[in-house]
Amino acid sequence: MIFAKMTEKHVAQVAELETICFGTAAWSEKSIASELNNVLSLWIVAVEEEKVLGYVGSQTVMGETDMMNVAVHPDYRKQGIATGLITELIGALKKRESHCLTLEVRASNEPAKNLYKMLDFEEIGIRKNYYRNPREDALILRKEWQNEYSGN
Repeated sequence: MIFAKMTEKHVAQVAELETICFGTAAWSEKSIASELNNVLSLWIVAVEEEKVLGYVGSQTVMGETDMMNVAVHPDYRKQGIATGLITELIGALKKRESHCLTLEVRASNEPAKNLYKMLDFEEIGIRKNYYRNPREDALILRKEWQNEYSGN
């Protein structure tokens, strides 16, 4: 398995995986494709033999990155793919102007919360009723690091 920056050849599979993992809340293929032309965005895919097993998407503004999406195909979960994707993303962001990564997670999503805790994310707040279907609060998590270029 390799981790790579998402390209046009990955978009259809990422969109399909979005639907599998997020149903009606999934991003459209067109929306995902538009991220390729967004200078603020960085999406990374986990690929094995041309098959996208998972992905992570982010946007960075003024040194702060928001992780918008992360998903792993249900058949490939619990194999360290999500950990690898987030670690790869952070490594790439450290080489850019970013100094932190922020995300939202469902308050009830224990597997994801455990993953983020293992990766040293800290809870910094709550967004009430952030999620729909079912309605639920989101925990806001953040990880900060030293920027490799500025020393910040």
